[in-house]
Amino acid sequence: MFQVAPEQDSESLLVHACESLAQTSLMTSDIAAYIDLPQRRTILAIQQIIMLAELAVNRVLDNHEISQSPPHS
Repeated sequence: MFQVAPEQDSESLLVHACESLAQTSLMTSDIAAYIDLPQRRTILAIQQIIMLAELAVNRVLDNHEISQSPPHS
């Protein structure tokens, strides 16, 4: 039904994933502000998992940028 465009490069896909995770983290934070315990704890735990995934994607992006940089002379 849905697919990622085959011509998309890895960096573009990682940037999109990072932005999606950041937006999802914000949405869970907004939801947590309107609900009571114990559901709030669950939403905040989900947000923490999302943030950890975002950190991982950012690290891959950083590593990708480093490997793509021209060597220093």
